[in-house]
Amino acid sequence: MIDSPSQGLAPVGAIIFTRYPKPGTTKTRLTPVLGPRGAAWLQEKMTRHTVSQLRAWRKKSGGWLQIRAVGASPKRVQAWLGQDVPVQSQGPGDLGDRLLRAFQEGFAQGVERLVVVGIDCPELDEETIAQALQSLEAADLVLGPATDGGYYLIGLRAMAVKRFTPLFQGIDWGSDRVLSQTLERGQDLGLGVRQLSPLSDVDVPEELGVWQRARYQTQPMISVIIPVLNEAAEIGQTLEEVLTGENLEVIVVDGGSQDKTVEIVQGYGEALSTPLRLLSSPAGRALQCNVGLQAAQGEWVLLLHGDTRVPRGFDVLMREVLRDEGVVAGAFELAVASPAWTLRLVEWGVRWRSRWLQFPYGDQGLFISRQRLLQLGGVPDLPLMEDFELVRRLRHLGKVAIAPVAVVTSARRWERLGVLRVLLLNQLIILSYFLGISPKRLAQWYHRRRG
Repeated sequence: MIDSPSQGLAPVGAIIFTRYPKPGTTKTRLTPVLGPRGAAWLQEKMTRHTVSQLRAWRKKSGGWLQIRAVGASPKRVQAWLGQDVPVQSQGPGDLGDRLLRAFQEGFAQGVERLVVVGIDCPELDEETIAQALQSLEAADLVLGPATDGGYYLIGLRAMAVKRFTPLFQGIDWGSDRVLSQTLERGQDLGLGVRQLSPLSDVDVPEELGVWQRARYQTQPMISVIIPVLNEAAEIGQTLEEVLTGENLEVIVVDGGSQDKTVEIVQGYGEALSTPLRLLSSPAGRALQCNVGLQAAQGEWVLLLHGDTRVPRGFDVLMREVLRDEGVVAGAFELAVASPAWTLRLVEWGVRWRSRWLQFPYGDQGLFISRQRLLQLGGVPDLPLMEDFELVRRLRHLGKVAIAPVAVVTSARRWERLGVLRVLLLNQLIILSYFLGISPKRLAQWYHRRRG
C-alpha cells in the first residue's frame, strides 16, 4: 500500500529500485564467474550498501524514502531489508513503465522533487543524492550518467509533471543508448536538464573492482600462500586465476619438486607486476604454509592448494566475508573439474558439511587474518589433517563462513583411486584421528593407500 499523504511527507524524496536476490534471476552477467548464488549474494550486498547510503541521506535531510522491488512480495523484501523503509512493488511493464509509475505515485503523495536510483553503482552516496535534489531546484530533469551508457540516477520535479510522461517511451532499455536517448527526449519535451558526475556500475566481471574500491577506501592486502610439490600440470592455471585479484602478493613455497614446477613459477614472477615470490622448504603442506606465513605481509591470508583454481573476483568475496561481524575465517565452496555425476554428489556433500557444520577443508581455500593465524601458532604442524585441526581451532573462536562461489580443484585423486575409495579413506582418517591415532602414523597409512 502507498503511504498516505496525511503522513506529512517532506518535499524531497528518493526511491530505490532493486531486485530480490534470487539466484539465477539477478546480476546474470556475473554468473559465468560468480555462479548464480554468488551473483545473487553480490546483489544483496550492493542493495544493502545503497539502502544504507539512502538511510544516511534521510536522517540528515528528513526526506522521504521508499524501496521499490521486483522478484518478491513487499512483505518479503521488508523482512530482508528492514521495517524502517516502506516497500512497494515496481509493478508490471518495462523499466520505463515502472519508472513512470514510481514518479507519478511519489508526486501524488506531495513530494516536490524526487530521484530514483538503482543499486548498481557503489560510489553513489548521500552527497550525490543531495546534489541531485539541489539541482532540481532549477532543472526539471537531472541524470547521473553511468559509464556503460545508462544512468544510475534520474530525478524530476513535480512542476514538470505534465511534460515528463513521454520521457520514458521509446527507450532501448538495457543498451548503451539509454542515457543519450533520455537526454534527447528531455530536450524534445523542453525540460531543463542537469547532469551529475559519471559513476561506474558493477554489471560484468571486469567491473568487480569498482565495488571493492568504492566500498573500502583502503583494500587490505591479501597474501596468497600456495604450497606445491610436483604441480607442473596445474600450477600455471592456478596462478593465472590468482593473479586476476587486486592488491595481493603471491607466495609459492616449493617442497622439492622434481618436475618443472619451479621453472613455471619463476616464469610468472618475471612476467607480471604482482609481487610473486618463490620460497623453498622441506616437503609437508603445514610446514610449507608456515614458511609462507612468516614471509607474508598482507593483512589477510589465503591458503591455496597448487591444483585449485579460484573464481574471478575471489579477492572481492574474501574481503566481504571477512568483514562480516563474528566471522573469524572463511572458505569457498568446492567444484571438481570433472563431468562425472558421482563428483556432483561429492560437491553436494562438501557444501552441506561446509555450510551447516562450518567445517571446510583445505582444498576449499581457507582464508583468515594473518594476525589471527599467527596468534594460533600458524597452521598446525601435522603431517596430515593440518587443515582439519586448523578449522577445529577456528570454530572455537567464531564463525567460519563460506563464500557462495566455488573454487575448482583437480579431479585427479578421485579419478586415480575412485570416488568411493577416496570418501572411505577420508572418513577412516577422520575417525582414526578422533580415536587418538597419531597423525604421523595416519599419514604413513594414508599415503600407502593412495599409492
